[in-house]
Amino acid sequence: MGPGAFVQMEEHIVKRNRIPLCYIVMCALAALLVMAGCSSMQTGREFNYAKFSQEVRAGKTSMAEVQAVLGPPMGKGLVVEADGSMYDQWTYYYGSGNLTSPEKSRFKLLQVRFNQAGTVASYNWSGELAGGAPVEEKGK
Repeated sequence: MGPGAFVQMEEHIVKRNRIPLCYIVMCALAALLVMAGCSSMQTGREFNYAKFSQEVRAGKTSMAEVQAVLGPPMGKGLVVEADGSMYDQWTYYYGSGNLTSPEKSRFKLLQVRFNQAGTVASYNWSGELAGGAPVEEKGK
């Protein structure tokens, strides 16, 4: 028996004893679905919008002061308006929930724009307002 015969016999044994790839993929997907149904998920970092809305004022609050209230941003970017004006933008977000109970999921997003002087120009908030005053009610 030559060396080629041993190689052929070894290939036959490996082919006969291996688990088909499709079974491995199906088992992995089933395991992921079971784990997703039983586990909760979260993204981002928790932050206190109520404290932000009480302490931050457009045209007055600096980047350092915003970071002292909220911590470092989750993302930094640049906003360019149609008139050519540019703003630095910091993004804060937090989401949590369960894949099997989307009605219990919560997500909040805060985008803070800074003018060229490094003070808050404006901000966008999406989430529950409990504990934080909307912008138009601050002066009342």
